[in-house]
Amino acid sequence: MPLDNFSVLPPVSDAITVVSGLPRSGTSMMMRMLDAGGMPICSDNIRKANEDNPNGYFELEKIKQLDADAAWLQQEKGKAVKAISALLPMLPSDIFYYVIFMRRNMAEILASQKKMLQRRGVTNDEIPDAVMAAKYEKYLAATFRWIEKQNHFKALYVHYHEVVQDPWREAGRVNEFLQNRLDVGRMVEAVDPNLYRQRKHA
Repeated sequence: MPLDNFSVLPPVSDAITVVSGLPRSGTSMMMRMLDAGGMPICSDNIRKANEDNPNGYFELEKIKQLDADAAWLQQEKGKAVKAISALLPMLPSDIFYYVIFMRRNMAEILASQKKMLQRRGVTNDEIPDAVMAAKYEKYLAATFRWIEKQNHFKALYVHYHEVVQDPWREAGRVNEFLQNRLDVGRMVEAVDPNLYRQRKHA
């Protein structure tokens, strides 16, 4: 589809809201906020809540097979779906996406990923944190440049620790981004600061 087909931003009801980011960056928290705020979400509940995500993952398994089948997305306009950042280039360009991209302190992300692996009995200390952090930062910088070039994307970048520190402000930003369709108070209630367990900020 030609890029100029989305020269005018469509209403959220005619687009798909995508919550994205690196693993352990706060995407599940944002999905929970959207759900509480009144936005319909795409989730199959196959991945159950556990110690790493006590409030649930809000995931949809078939999002992982976008390269094989993406036609179903046409039926999900007006809803939110969670997709890790690596899946963003696979989203068909004939749909418009409001992307909420979660950011988080890289040391926190790495610590959280390690803790999750430890709970699964997996250890992976082959790559030093500094090297992994540099790889992630380089990848994110390239991803952000790519996002800004996409005519069928509009992105909002949200920092995990800022949501926990000031949920009213950040929920308000998300609500404004999504054309003021959500219940901000309910979104704030969905933020659980007790789950901020790999805190690296003062």
